Amino acid sequence: MATDTFFNGRLHIHQHPTGYRYSIDAVLLAAQVFPRLDDTILDLGTGCGIIALILAYRFPGVSIYGIEIQKELADFAIHNVITNKMENQIRIVHQDMKALDTYSFHDKIDMVVTNPPYYKVKTGRTNPDRQRAIARHEICITLKDIVMTARWLLSVKGKFVIIYPAERITALLTEMHNADIEPKKLRMVHSGWHTSAQLVIATGVKGGRPGLKVETPLVLYDQNNEYTEEVRKIFEP
Repeated sequence: MATDTFFNGRLHIHQHPTGYRYSIDAVLLAAQVFPRLDDTILDLGTGCGIIALILAYRFPGVSIYGIEIQKELADFAIHNVITNKMENQIRIVHQDMKALDTYSFHDKIDMVVTNPPYYKVKTGRTNPDRQRAIARHEICITLKDIVMTARWLLSVKGKFVIIYPAERITALLTEMHNADIEPKKLRMVHSGWHTSAQLVIATGVKGGRPGLKVETPLVLYDQNNEYTEEVRKIFEP
């Protein structure tokens, strides 16, 4: 078991040493999520629970359900919740998100967050490790499945927040619009100041009115190849 720490050792994240491990993408997404005091959040494809744990730490009043189809990852997430004493805030559910319905939860869902598989099957190199392959390619779930799951489970005016490859932004916005999740904010993520966008963090509102804001870019590295000040602050407690 491999262990990482966050927020000056205040969070401990246990992961498989050789299987799928979370990336900075999940951390960036969590930093762009701003729930209300008592919101109930659904984390689709929670993995080891990294997004749920960060949100629970930053927003002690929220409740979070983490959904994970892979049992080993779900078991790690459960272990991480217990290790960080967040059982009162986070519940991990080992289940295919496509099988969820509104009766699966005790509360209405105010927000759905997700760091989903990025790539279509048979595009790019599929990792030979099955756990990593499922996390990165649309083997068990597609973009449409994810957006429609959010649509069915979100309360009216609930928010959907996703991080996704910039090159697939047209597909993302199309699926959101078709599911009546109106895109409201986009933030492009760039590796450096003079590079093209690699990722986009999109926020939509179920049943929202048209009106899209494109925010200032999030840049990861400065001219010295070190994290920018904004990114450094993401790791601070």
